[in-house]
Amino acid sequence: MTLPQQIAKHFREIQFGGNWTSSNLKAHLSDLTWQQANTKIHVFNTISTLAHHLYYYVSAVLKVLQGEPLIAKDELSFQYPPITSQEHWDHFLNQFWSNAETFASLIEQLPEHIFWNDFTNEKYGNYYHNIHGIIEHSHYHLGQIVIIKKIVLLG
Repeated sequence: MTLPQQIAKHFREIQFGGNWTSSNLKAHLSDLTWQQANTKIHVFNTISTLAHHLYYYVSAVLKVLQGEPLIAKDELSFQYPPITSQEHWDHFLNQFWSNAETFASLIEQLPEHIFWNDFTNEKYGNYYHNIHGIIEHSHYHLGQIVIIKKIVLLG
């Protein structure tokens, strides 16, 4: 397996399953109602907010992989239209999975030498650092989602 294939596999596993943690975003998001996803617990972000936050960053890096400029700001990463129905939640999740698969497919297609090139600007580090950052970021927020979900379901 090539480096790009291995990194794409690692990303897919956090999204869809098969990683050594036996935990993934699809399993923990797919069975939630829109009301559960929007349930506010203490001072924590809602599950919907965390999912949109992850989607924001994958989308930003995906655009770079598609040849577009990097346009992302941390302060915008928690701004999204509110989820107001199950249909809206399901539509968002379908976009989430589609974006994730497109992201992984584009990673697989990268020539290995690209991973060591600057990611749009020297100050952001290289492609390897940024793509693995997305994977680490996803694991971090998956942990939060799992804990918040347990509290919501105990409700």
